[in-house]
Amino acid sequence: MAAGRDDFVIAIRSAFLKKKDKQKFSLLTLIFVSIFVIFLSNLNFKAIQFVKVGVNEIIYRSSHIVSIPENKLKEITFKFKSHMDLYESHEKELIKIENSEKLKLKNDFLIAENKKLRELLDESINSQEIFARVLIDKDSPYLKSVVLNKGTKDKVKIGMAVIDEVYLVGQIIEVNYTNSRALLLSDLNSKIPSVLEPDDIQVVVSGTGSNFGTIEHTQIDYKDIFNNKEIIVYTSGLGGLFKPGIPIGKIDYSSDGQINFFSDFTQLNYVKIVSYKFGGEK
Repeated sequence: MAAGRDDFVIAIRSAFLKKKDKQKFSLLTLIFVSIFVIFLSNLNFKAIQFVKVGVNEIIYRSSHIVSIPENKLKEITFKFKSHMDLYESHEKELIKIENSEKLKLKNDFLIAENKKLRELLDESINSQEIFARVLIDKDSPYLKSVVLNKGTKDKVKIGMAVIDEVYLVGQIIEVNYTNSRALLLSDLNSKIPSVLEPDDIQVVVSGTGSNFGTIEHTQIDYKDIFNNKEIIVYTSGLGGLFKPGIPIGKIDYSSDGQINFFSDFTQLNYVKIVSYKFGGEK
């Protein structure tokens, strides 16, 4: 029984050795054939050249044929992606057009509504603008004013608004022949009837002597509206000096109603002196 087992093991080992010998022989044969082909190709034998060209043709043609499905798949994928991108872009443009039409309709409605309200109030406002240069900046703890180079000869009058670009910065309180003095919003004596938007709360904006304002004389507790909301302060038009809707500043909701003016009063160089006429005034 043991002898039979040994014979079986010997037979398997012999088969493996024969297989290894065959592999060695095949490898050596391939090496010698390759060396022989390279040697012949260096001698420029035509037959070898033809064989070499034929092999290259077969390889190149086969590679091209094999790559056709892959290239087609890439082309289809690219076209599909381009189509989807175009479709997505088209959808976005449609949304933009739809939103633009909605905004236009809303804007047209607001314009028509505003026109009707002005007709009802008979409050067609005409304005006269006089451009002026700041000559002197009178800055003290008790006085915040500027002297301008326009006076009565330029038709400047007391009470006219002083505008920096589109923002209210003060009003004329003294007029001479060639110059005038404007009291800035930051002065302690400045009191401007105003409105807080978007809640339409009527207030009076007062100067503090510093580069910010504060709220006075309101009938409701405006502090309840400061919860993470941007509050813009405009002129209300009450009192008849200024037209309604001139921007003044913005309220910092993290503070106790402090108004940050839109204009930097320490950097004023040129301003507009504006006179507003309401209704049938002449």
